[in-house]
Amino acid sequence: MSNTDLLKELRIERHQREEHHARGPARWPWMVGAIVLVAMVAGAAWWLYGHRAVPVQTAQAVAAASDPSAGAVLQATGYVTARRQATVSAQITGTLTAVLIEEGDRVKQDQILAKLDDSQYKAALDTAIAQAKAAHALVAQYQVQLAQNLRDAARDQTLTMQGLISRQVAEQARTLADSTRAQLLSQQKQAVAADAQVVEARVNFDYCVVRAPFNGVITTKDAQVGEIISPFSAGGGFTRTGIGTIVDMDSLEVDVDVNEAYIGRVTPDMPAEAVLDAYPDWKIPAHVIAIVPAADRGKATVKVRVALEHKDARIVPDMGVRVSFLEARPAVATQAPKGVLVPAAAIVKRHGRDTVFIVADGKVRQQTVQPGAQDEGDMRVIPAAVDAGDVVVVSPPQALHDGSDVSVQSRSP
Repeated sequence: MSNTDLLKELRIERHQREEHHARGPARWPWMVGAIVLVAMVAGAAWWLYGHRAVPVQTAQAVAAASDPSAGAVLQATGYVTARRQATVSAQITGTLTAVLIEEGDRVKQDQILAKLDDSQYKAALDTAIAQAKAAHALVAQYQVQLAQNLRDAARDQTLTMQGLISRQVAEQARTLADSTRAQLLSQQKQAVAADAQVVEARVNFDYCVVRAPFNGVITTKDAQVGEIISPFSAGGGFTRTGIGTIVDMDSLEVDVDVNEAYIGRVTPDMPAEAVLDAYPDWKIPAHVIAIVPAADRGKATVKVRVALEHKDARIVPDMGVRVSFLEARPAVATQAPKGVLVPAAAIVKRHGRDTVFIVADGKVRQQTVQPGAQDEGDMRVIPAAVDAGDVVVVSPPQALHDGSDVSVQSRSP
């Protein structure tokens, strides 16, 4: 066969080429559909597997600070009072030249709180000191004169015995010595009186400085520099009777009114528990000091004094208090830790960190925690990141992750 014949055999005729093009494109839609179908099946399988609810067991986090206490016999309301407080004033009338206190200041006993104009009292003190010095100088003068008169009387007595002078002269010398002795005694009395006047003037001068009578806290400031202060009440309102009020915070206690129908349940030294209206979650140990032996006819109540066993700066006079009188003093125990208690099996390691899974609306939220060192049986304390009432997964499976769907199989009470 020649080359020309071979070329004819290889040539594709026009009708064959058109037939080939007519059949070829019909196969592509089927192939594309098959690929899409496979992808959809694979996606559906992945979605079903990836969102399959993981069966888990759960438990509820409980508050770690729950602290059962002894039963209360009864409750009563009252107020914080200070057994030791005073309105500080001066003991003399004068004009204030300095006021060294402000509300809230803590002061010590004998600390200077205010000063009065002391010019008049300083002058009186100087005068008294000068008069006392003069009185003592006269005493010294009379002492010297008495000594001289005694010597003269002794000499005259000797001369009289020798007959050199008359007896009358010797008697006059003795009389002069006795008179000088009497003057000395009188002047000594006057010197003592002058010393007393100095003490009085110094006391009045010291009254110009007002000092704290005891340790405490200033609760009110009632006077300013330039005002006249007096221990006596003066009409017209131009004279202050006090500089301020000082309260001994260590003397704070509670006065409560107990209905007289239930006063028989209260006894001295009875344990109690006080809760301030300002801090309702703070329970203060207390005990009964005394039952005041008098009743209020109008309210049909009896006053009971209750001592607070813990002192704190948050406790201030006139705060409202609710007191629970207890049947027995609760056992002393270590303070309950803050936070919540969860089963120890609920805490697992994820990426090297302690983690719990919190269930909410059928999903879990992965939460990193720092468990406390204290164990409560098979429970662990978590100070933060988990709230009381949260539902946590117990023994989370390894496949569980943040956002996984879960189905709760059983829940511990």
